[in-house]
Formats: sequence, C-alpha cells, structure tokens
Amino acid sequence: MKERKEDTARMKQITLGSTGITVPQNAFGALPIQRTDKETAIRILRKAFDGGMRFFDTARVYSDSEEKLGEAFEGMRDKIFISSKTQAKTPEKFWEDLETSLKMLKTDYLDIYQFHMAQQCYAPGDGTGMYEAMLEAKKQGKIRHIGITAHKIGVAEEIVESGLYETLQFPVSYLSSEREENLIRACRKNNMGFICMKALAGGLINNYKVAAAYVAQFDNALPIWGIQRENELDQWLSLFETDMPEMTDEYRAFIEEERKELSGEFCRGCGYCSPCTVDIEIHACARMSLMVRRAPSAFWLNEMNQAKMKKIEDCIDCGICKTRCPYGLDIPNLLRRNYEDYQNILAGKVQV
Repeated sequence: MKERKEDTARMKQITLGSTGITVPQNAFGALPIQRTDKETAIRILRKAFDGGMRFFDTARVYSDSEEKLGEAFEGMRDKIFISSKTQAKTPEKFWEDLETSLKMLKTDYLDIYQFHMAQQCYAPGDGTGMYEAMLEAKKQGKIRHIGITAHKIGVAEEIVESGLYETLQFPVSYLSSEREENLIRACRKNNMGFICMKALAGGLINNYKVAAAYVAQFDNALPIWGIQRENELDQWLSLFETDMPEMTDEYRAFIEEERKELSGEFCRGCGYCSPCTVDIEIHACARMSLMVRRAPSAFWLNEMNQAKMKKIEDCIDCGICKTRCPYGLDIPNLLRRNYEDYQNILAGKVQV
C-alpha cells in the first residue's frame, strides 16, 4: 500500500485538544462499512489511507467494522489513528469489549477509547466503576486517550465542564443550533478534542462541499464522514486535491434555506431505535418523505418503499423506540406524519 506524501496535500490539519493527535480535518467514520462485504470494505479503507485519511472511528457495536479495519491495516498500525467505543454499563463488560476490540483490530492499543452514546458523565467515585476502568486501561497502555460520545446536549455540556475527558464525540452539522455549536467552542476553550459525527445529518445533507466548509470553520473539530461506498469516499478524497471549501455568502444563503426546510424534529438515521416490535423499518420510514424531496424520487416511491411505509399502519404505540432514540424524538407520531406526507406525494397532492 502506497503512503501519501503529507506535504503534497492541501488539507487543513487539526489537533484533537490535549491528545496531541494531529490529522487532516477529513476522517473516516466506519459505521457504514458493516453493511458491505469484507473485500469491498478493505478496498475502501485502504483507498482512504492512500488518499490521505489518517483517523478511523469505529465501535464494538458496529458488528464486523472493527474486524474489517484490522484486516485492512494489519502491519501499519503506526501510520494511522484508531478510535473505538464501548456501550458497556459495567466494568466487567468494559474489559470484555476492550479485549475484543483489540483482537478484532489486530492491535495492542487504541488511540482513543470512548464510552458510546453515554447517558451520563461517568466520573471517579460515582459508584459505577466505569471511569476507573478507563484509567486502568490507560495505565496498562491498552488505550492512550479517554473519550466519550453523547447525543443529548445536556449530557454533553456536563461532560465538557467535568474536565475528565480528552475528546467528545457529538452530532453537529450545518443544521445544528447555536447551543450545539457552542459545545465545539467550549471544547476548544477546555483544550478538549471534538469529534464531529452526523455532519451530513444522517444523509439528509447532500452537498458535501458546504458540509465540509461548515465544519472547517471550527479549528478543533474533526468530522468523521460515514462511508459505505467507493463513490462516497471519492468525494471526500477530492478535498485533498483542491483547496478546502471555505464559507462564502453563497454557502451561508444555501445553509439558511436548508435550515428552513430541515431544522426541527427529523430522524438522523442512526438506527438505535431498532428493532421495531412490529418490524417497521423506522430509520428509513421516519425520513422517507424528506428523502423523496432531496434525491431522485423514483427510488423512494417504488413498490418496495411503498410497502415499507405501509407498515407504519401496524404501529401499536408500544413506545419502545422512543426510549431508545438518542435525540428524544416522538417516533410514532413522526412516522405517522411522514406516512401522511408520503401518501400525499404518491397521490399527486404534493409536488416534489
């Protein structure tokens, strides 16, 4: 595998706070590669490295994502940075997850290990033993830096204020509120690395240059672009060959229009709500009517997707999906609103 000469790349370099990790502001989110076959995933990962990417983010819960990363980068551990995550709620499960991650990734250390989708700010002496487990793992050299991911803004703000973590991963895109943007600024003030997930709002944002320009405004934010297909990777690698997009008046006007259309209650497509009691494909159906408007509509209106949407009629309001949603969405009602809108589009009552 060839190694890109860093001095030929125009990509902006950023440092993740006190970790000292310095990489191009253009990183790889490895959740989607669990949906593709191993050969394709390995080819995409190696192409990402050859193209200039150096930071790769995965998680124990992403099925075989870690395994694919391990095979793609075996023998070149010192050339990349790897972050992974655990959803463990007990120290015993923490250690089990960590050892499994190290084995799958074919490494003896992680650059950053993160509590995944944390519902609280784990702290020393809180009775859970979780933060103490992180400290011990770092002492043993199995992890180099302690990180955490959150989806709820209140939890994230508490994490930043605690001063206990070296990195925070949180969803931010150009649809984000000022409060969410202030989280990035707070991390910078506290010398804390900020890893930006969902910078494409789960696929609703389809202008990658504007998305990149938005994140590039923050000199401490590292976006991890979720990549599943080679053509998706190509657009991000193209940014290594040209000047990084910068915010312009045209981009600001574009973002303003996007915010009018998309801000508010919308599904980011993370899939944490699944499985559904009555087999509704929630993460697809909760955003179907928006996708019809933002991509060629023929696919989203075909018989297969019509059948998926009709399943919404089977919802029994059990509420389980609401308890799982990291964004606190009222999913049953969101589904019904989408279904009504979708039916109106099919009937020609709404033009797209």
